[in-house]
Amino acid sequence: MKSLPLFHRVAGQPVIVLGEGAAADAKRRLVERAGGVAIGNLKIGIERGARLAFVAIDDAAQTEAAVALLRRAGVLVNVPDKPALCDFITPSVLDREPIQIAIGTDGASAGLAKHLRLRLEALLPDGVGMLAQALARARDTMRERWPDAAERRRALDAALEQGGPLDPFVEHGATAVTNWLREGQREGAAETTRIELVINTPTPDGLTLRQLQLLGAADAILHEPGIPAPILDRARADAPRLTLPHDGPLPGGLVVVLRRG
Repeated sequence: MKSLPLFHRVAGQPVIVLGEGAAADAKRRLVERAGGVAIGNLKIGIERGARLAFVAIDDAAQTEAAVALLRRAGVLVNVPDKPALCDFITPSVLDREPIQIAIGTDGASAGLAKHLRLRLEALLPDGVGMLAQALARARDTMRERWPDAAERRRALDAALEQGGPLDPFVEHGATAVTNWLREGQREGAAETTRIELVINTPTPDGLTLRQLQLLGAADAILHEPGIPAPILDRARADAPRLTLPHDGPLPGGLVVVLRRG
């Protein structure tokens, strides 16, 4: 990755938006939609402690001067259509409150990001936001039912997987989470399941969809030395990476073993 994707909370906070016209208006709407306070004066914005700024000024010299001033003040800057001047990029956002899916191309093509979002809009049910809210309300109940964090994660993974009782790509009623918790039986400690994958590619682009899914679901990764780092990066961040040979204990759940082809 060339950029670190983050969600920056700006509700009630000042955000500098400089310029006039369609580009500046779009950034003001974006800031206000997120609950921020758009400020059109550079000096006032800095005095009020703004941490982010959008510079949508037509004149190139004025733009560069504003960017230099803002950076000296420690403000992160975005200049529409000028990736080289940007400290951060605004993605195309699919909004299903509280779920947000942000699609970025590191400034390569805003149009491509938009059309990817539009395709995903058609796939994701309108009610997926309500599913997220219901899961948030059920957090304490899930902790009581599955006190162990790894066991709780496996139960939720099974519910949310394709065809599961909480499949997020299927429209659910308001009581879906309650019904799942009521009907589900408490599971014992999960056994360890090992699946071996032979890796013949130096990059994730060469992996099959099934291989990517297994990496993303694994509770631990066992790998031979020399497996490329970009492949290992496709596993969950909290899944331990263990180099073969490994004689120690393994966590319950899915262990994916990576061997070089």
